[in-house]
Amino acid sequence: MKQRIAHFALVVKDYDDAIEFYTQKLHFQLLEDTPLSPVKRWVRIAPPGSNECGILLAKAKNEQELASVGNQTGGRVFLFLYTDDFDRDHNNLIQHNIKIIRPPSVHDYGKVLVFADLYGNLWDLIQPATK
Repeated sequence: MKQRIAHFALVVKDYDDAIEFYTQKLHFQLLEDTPLSPVKRWVRIAPPGSNECGILLAKAKNEQELASVGNQTGGRVFLFLYTDDFDRDHNNLIQHNIKIIRPPSVHDYGKVLVFADLYGNLWDLIQPATK
């Protein structure tokens, strides 16, 4: 048996604001933006070089979903972005005024920092240690 996670939903307030943040500031790729109705779109993004799993941007459609925007995991780090060049991506966060929650640190598993996206979701930026 073979299974894989193709994508997961990230609840957002606005499709276009989210697309702009992820593509212009984090340099993700816009994989698909298909209208499904006058208010619903199928919007997929992924970091450059990502072949397996992407993010489905899902616009909040009611008060309950809107309340979870930016806090889908109760304030825990939710997303883990691996990089091949930590310093490049750290500098990119600074240049785009992206809020760094925990500054860079080095651990046995690699370099890491925590940043917040436009809605406050917490991300780990990780460059794994070389062995």
